[in-house]
Amino acid sequence: MRFIACSLVWLGALVAQSGPVPLTQGERDRALSHLHATRKMFLDAVAGLTPAQWEFKPAPEVWSIAEVAEHITLSEDMLFEIATQRALKAPTEPLSDFAPRGFRDDEKLLAAVLDRSTKVKAPEALTPRRSFPTPADLISEFKRRRDRTLEYVRTTEAALRAHRFPHPVLGPLDAYQWLLLVSAHCERHILQLNEVKQHPGFPK
Repeated sequence: MRFIACSLVWLGALVAQSGPVPLTQGERDRALSHLHATRKMFLDAVAGLTPAQWEFKPAPEVWSIAEVAEHITLSEDMLFEIATQRALKAPTEPLSDFAPRGFRDDEKLLAAVLDRSTKVKAPEALTPRRSFPTPADLISEFKRRRDRTLEYVRTTEAALRAHRFPHPVLGPLDAYQWLLLVSAHCERHILQLNEVKQHPGFPK
């Protein structure tokens, strides 16, 4: 009986170990590093702008820096909610089943997001509507949202790699990749923001 009981305990531990597991320290550090880097990039990109620079539009259909910055800030909440709510509520899925249909390589995902040769129309909910009274209000809200994302990545024990949720353009992403997308999407639009600055008509 003692042998049987010990065997059951061993089998239970083996099953637990083979099930969904939290992030590795390397995955956690990588996401935190990327999130910190794009936080700084964004804050540097919008620092010290005059009102004319903040509102300048290279063309009627092109977003101003104010509009790009608002889109980045609004997107932080939506992408975070998908990563931490919708994706984690999806059934667990073995990586071997998932890999052929999504980005097994996180670096390829980040590169795809940063490729601005492919244009994507923003969903209606993320279209800028001048939701923040001043640039300072927008920047403060961005900091608050990004700090919340960073704290989650620092502390979560959720099995982010085991749950997938489809992106309309990128295909199925696991919950960890949705968090990487928070940062990569921010970087993509920082590139857009800097394109506005490089326009010949940008106020000096």
